Amino acid sequence: MRANPPKFSFHREIFCLLNSCAFSASGYPLVMTVRTRFAPSPTGVLHLGSVRTALFCWLYARHHGGQFILRIEDTDRARSTPENVEAILEGLAWLGLNADEGPFYQTQRFDRYRDVTDRWLAEGKAYHCYCSREELAALREEQMRAGGRVRYDGRCRDRKTPREGVVPVVRFRNPLDGQVIVSDQVRGRVVFENAQLDDLIITRADGTPTYNFTVIIDDHDMGITHVVRGDDHLNNTPRQMNMLAALGAEVPAYAHLPMILGADGAKLSKRHGAVDIRDYERQGYLPEAMLNYLVRLGWSHGDQEIFSIDEMVRLFDIADINQSASAFNAEKLLWLNQQHIMAAPLERIGKELVPYLQEAGLNPDDGPAPVDIAEGFRERAETLLQMAASARYCYEDFEHIEPKAAKKNLRPVILEPLIAVRDHFASLPKWDRAIIAGAIEDIAAKFEINMGKLGQPIRVAVTGGSVSPPIDVTIWLVGKERTLKRLDHAIELIRERAAGS
Repeated sequence: MRANPPKFSFHREIFCLLNSCAFSASGYPLVMTVRTRFAPSPTGVLHLGSVRTALFCWLYARHHGGQFILRIEDTDRARSTPENVEAILEGLAWLGLNADEGPFYQTQRFDRYRDVTDRWLAEGKAYHCYCSREELAALREEQMRAGGRVRYDGRCRDRKTPREGVVPVVRFRNPLDGQVIVSDQVRGRVVFENAQLDDLIITRADGTPTYNFTVIIDDHDMGITHVVRGDDHLNNTPRQMNMLAALGAEVPAYAHLPMILGADGAKLSKRHGAVDIRDYERQGYLPEAMLNYLVRLGWSHGDQEIFSIDEMVRLFDIADINQSASAFNAEKLLWLNQQHIMAAPLERIGKELVPYLQEAGLNPDDGPAPVDIAEGFRERAETLLQMAASARYCYEDFEHIEPKAAKKNLRPVILEPLIAVRDHFASLPKWDRAIIAGAIEDIAAKFEINMGKLGQPIRVAVTGGSVSPPIDVTIWLVGKERTLKRLDHAIELIRERAAGS
């Protein structure tokens, strides 16, 4: 999983060479290769909001023939876990969002961050701050009482001497005046006043770097041209742009995505679907259906709802992302999943159905071929898990018929037609769907009843319930031996009821 991941220490210039950028005589690149990155933190698993960000980054890179980079931002050692890293990698692999480079781990780049910190201290672009937690807490309380903006006031900015017995943090010396203008590709022009931005901590007292600091170094070193991320990061952007300027780096293009909300308008949570993306795999969703659903949360192409992966790559454009938040709709996701199940090759659905049958305690070898189940059930199943559960009667016998279905359909009036069906099925030399359908039609005509009056009692007898694929398909899937056995049981049940009445 994480054994010997690739190290990453070279800089933007080497990246350009490796990516065969064309240069003019003056040394400037003639053609820019689009490079996006997905940079999750392994303090949690991969959920819907993160997956949509990864998808948009992946699509934009693929659309422009660029590269998609995976970076694991694991500097929060207290909360980052190998299990969460595994969850992220497995989720992306299931979805097919494969990275062209990476995963790169920030914990393997501490030397690089330390070098920049030392250089900025020497150049006056950063300074040591000796303020204690108690002092900073008092500062916040004072600012809150005064009704002002809560932020660090720069009291150590010009300090020349260290404070004895205190290990300092390092803060970035943010400009005190002027503006930072973010030309966001989703939000448009957003202006921030430098006077409203505080001096961020870039290195903690224990020597570990902070998020905003590592991000700008990595984006620069990895040659990231477009940063696509959630709009909760928008307020970080002016600070990061100022630090990029201090680093002497080009500023990437930014696109901040609107939030995903629950159907009730609240922030997406576990009760809405903000769960481990692998849970959707366990529930039998297809990866292309998940991507199709997520791409429509904030992006559109006319009125089209159903997209293949190739269509998404060909049509995706950041310019078409909406500024407003999107609402998660579980029913819409189920509908899309069923559409993709119906469109997928039967052989693939049959193959992917096997583990769900096994998880349900069913033996795929003790019944119809899974590909035949896929053909028979895919118009009725919204997920593969649901398909496996619905097909249980094709692999194992049931103890009881649903009481309401039996009372309504297994009545004395149908006894003779049912016996005729049973005897006809027993004499069939070939168990074939067309022959089965013809036999039912002939017996219905013989007893002068319509197909529904005969087909539904057969369905109840053979499946134990009132819902199944078309009756000829159902009987064919159940198989001759099980069908005859279950018809015998239903006939006996009708006889017992008739005798009891």
